[in-house]
Amino acid sequence: MGIAGAILLSTVPPRLDRLPWSKWHVRLVIALGITWILDGLEASLIANLGPTLEDPRTLGLDPAHVGMTNSVYLIGQVVGALFFGWLTDRLGRKKLFLVTLGLYLAATALCGASPNFWVFAGLRFFAGAGIGGEYAAINSAIDELIPARVRGQVDLGINGSYWIGVALGAGLTLVFTNPDFLPVHLGWRLAFGLGAVLGLGILFVRRNLTESPRWLLIRGRAKEADEVTTQIEHWVHGDDIPPPPLPVEVRTFEAPGIAHLVEVLFKRYPRRSVLALALMIAQAFFYNAVFFSYGMILQRFHHVPAHHVGLYMVPFAIGNFLGPVLLGGMFDKSRKKMIAITYAMSGLLLLGTGALFYAGVLTAVTQTICWCAVFFFASAAASSAYLTVSELYPIEIRGMAIAIFYAVATACGAVAPTVFGMLVQSGRPINLVLGYTFASVLMLIAAVVALWLGVDSEGKSLEELSG
Repeated sequence: MGIAGAILLSTVPPRLDRLPWSKWHVRLVIALGITWILDGLEASLIANLGPTLEDPRTLGLDPAHVGMTNSVYLIGQVVGALFFGWLTDRLGRKKLFLVTLGLYLAATALCGASPNFWVFAGLRFFAGAGIGGEYAAINSAIDELIPARVRGQVDLGINGSYWIGVALGAGLTLVFTNPDFLPVHLGWRLAFGLGAVLGLGILFVRRNLTESPRWLLIRGRAKEADEVTTQIEHWVHGDDIPPPPLPVEVRTFEAPGIAHLVEVLFKRYPRRSVLALALMIAQAFFYNAVFFSYGMILQRFHHVPAHHVGLYMVPFAIGNFLGPVLLGGMFDKSRKKMIAITYAMSGLLLLGTGALFYAGVLTAVTQTICWCAVFFFASAAASSAYLTVSELYPIEIRGMAIAIFYAVATACGAVAPTVFGMLVQSGRPINLVLGYTFASVLMLIAAVVALWLGVDSEGKSLEELSG
């Protein structure tokens, strides 16, 4: 169990929070933010390859099996988040960076060599485990290293980079699923292999990252934390380092156990835990419901050829990326209000889109435009959920807190691809509309919970928020 140790007086947290934005922060964001790009790439590949995988010249899957592979990937994320989240609170943030990324890259590359559905599904599980582990370690590290005054904007921007990966995946599938360029039986395999290659170079970039000074500090390694912080200051300020600010109190902990985790989540911060669950579950189901059925809906209801699905995914991804980027600064002015607004707008816009779809007035183009509008707000909402979980819990359990809420949300959301795959397979628009309505109601409930239990955390240090 977590054991309370000495109370340290340290200048490390305020020194990190007062740093000006610099090239070092940009490198940090690139090295760690690749996680979201890779996850977006993975999701995009399978969403766009779904129609191709139904071709008997590939794996010959039906829509339900395509949905199942997505669910298996998400279940892998749950297992990976819990296992690697547990490790990152014990071993540190940096040690997990290379392990989780390496697992993802190996599993994704091997997906392209799958001979049948069962092997493919198993490899999707391990690819998901790698990405799930990344979320726990990297969300922790980013919030512990980014200055408090811009934490909202940076977090939303990084989480929004998921959609850069989506656009990359769509671009890859436009080429690799087009029979004019590559044979159908080969193109989908190469798409997975190239997707893994794109993430390979980041392994070398991550080797030069520092451990989180805040994590070192709460483990009682004050001297090492100070040295790492001084090194970061030199990278940012050069030799002109300003005098240290006033120290703050930091309590040291040994590796936290289940009892301490339960005490923090459900006795010390029960309101925050209800908030986190509501936000995470709603966005996970909402996102998985729409996104993983995207390609199948375009093909089955709007008669878009399988190798053209990526054309509709690129503008959709751009709209999703612009939401967190353009709205991110507003979250550093009012967390609670912006979270509620983005969740409510997402739900209302999807309800409207479902009504238009049922009325039969949407084409492939107008359907995509509607989805772009929905996810302009929904991607910002989803990013704010991860921000909420990662900033509102103490450092000694941050990795596991992220992992638990992420795992619960992903487990709930994991049923959505299978369910919506079956809804698409039914061929009845009303079934999809009912599914969209359920997802929208979850988002509207989360918006109310955000107004009720939300925390005005903008501009506050992590130590102040968990004090």
